[in-house]
Amino acid sequence: MTNLWADGGWAEPGQIGPTAPVGDLPTAPANSPAPARACARDEIDHVRAARRTWAAGKRSYMCNELPTERGKRRHMQNDSQQSPVMQLFASEAAPSVLLMLAALAALVISNSPLAPAYATFLDLPIKVQLGTFTIAKPLLLWVNDGLMAVFFFLVGLEIKREILEGHLSSMDRAALPLIAATGGIAVPALVYAGINLGSPETIRGWAIPAATDIAFALGILALMGRVVPVTLKIFLLAVAIIDDLAAIVIIAAFYTDGVSLAALSIAAAGWFALLALNCAGVQRITPYVLVGIVMWAAVLKSGVHATLAGVLVALMIPIRTRDGTSPLKVAEHDLHPWVALLVLPLFAFANAGVSLQGLVLSAFAAPLPLGIALGLFIGNQAGVLAFSWLGVRAGLCRLPYGTNWLQVYGVACLAGVGFTMSLFIGTLAFEAAERLDQVRLGVLLGSVFSAIVGFAVLKYALRQTPGGLGAARDHTKS
Repeated sequence: MTNLWADGGWAEPGQIGPTAPVGDLPTAPANSPAPARACARDEIDHVRAARRTWAAGKRSYMCNELPTERGKRRHMQNDSQQSPVMQLFASEAAPSVLLMLAALAALVISNSPLAPAYATFLDLPIKVQLGTFTIAKPLLLWVNDGLMAVFFFLVGLEIKREILEGHLSSMDRAALPLIAATGGIAVPALVYAGINLGSPETIRGWAIPAATDIAFALGILALMGRVVPVTLKIFLLAVAIIDDLAAIVIIAAFYTDGVSLAALSIAAAGWFALLALNCAGVQRITPYVLVGIVMWAAVLKSGVHATLAGVLVALMIPIRTRDGTSPLKVAEHDLHPWVALLVLPLFAFANAGVSLQGLVLSAFAAPLPLGIALGLFIGNQAGVLAFSWLGVRAGLCRLPYGTNWLQVYGVACLAGVGFTMSLFIGTLAFEAAERLDQVRLGVLLGSVFSAIVGFAVLKYALRQTPGGLGAARDHTKS
């Protein structure tokens, strides 16, 4: 009988297997007996069924296995046939590039004759009314309170998945990122507080440099291509997720004023309704979203920042149903490109504009921008690296497989790219236009220096350890 699997492996073109052309499938001569022809037809049906199974496996976006070598070569050939622009938007670096372009556009427009039009655009009033219930806000606040709730919904999905089934699901996996993130939160806040200690009006911004922008940091890592160990990417992702979780708690605890108990009661009722949907095994996302919109409006009116509603809704999305499907992973997969390529760039465009007219060097020495810049650039790299080293020395954790301390230092620098999250916390901490301009200066300065130094350190470190990639991948597969 014909060997359908070409010596036990997937056949190359011209052989029998899932990739073989139709003409290479087993056939029987026309004058063969009927049983022989039937046997050949059975083989053809078997191969075609195997092809369908193999193709379905390829299409599964949730597959965590690394691609085969031949699959990687085919992927690289397809990449080479695409234009540079298409290759960029198909890469992991696309979100960070779009964020950078959006921030640059806002900065350029704010310092051009279009500056008044930019300000008018952000102040455009938008009103939504349903009976006596009204939400009237300028466009800027719809972006910050509305679109960012979608971003926090995605963050909540990622946090839940990582804690239940991902890289934070066990203490041995979570120990190093948890310790590193603790340093990346505490030390930047202390640096900022130390600089602003004599300035009571600006001390409120202590949490601004403690945040990490997941999209930007991972995008910078992606710019280095396939030479980055998988375990290093996982480490940075876990640290950034823990940072975001801490930021959510900080926002709820320290940046909430004038709470309305009536509105909070409606939000609480909505959350219990989501809990009932979860317990009832409802798989469709639509009911959760509809209840979530009501929750968002109630939280917005309560005085608690509305973005927290996104996290609360995300925590109620089922991660696994009785039939084995995952509504949470489907929602995360479907929502990610919209957030990465639309929501975050719009937020950056709306919040990164700062006028540099009349700016002097002494402006950077003011406590607010200086505390943010040094907190992001010095505080994060010092906190993440020092706490990681102490944790390893104490035997509480170990370095990611296939990495070294220089690579961890590079990741510690990238943790200082606060950008989106830092700008967002800045809008909660301060309302005066002058203070917000200082926040933008400090965030841009600290994030840019962190990105440049982190990229340079990792580029050098990865060049010194060419074997790190294979080792890390082999370990991941095992």
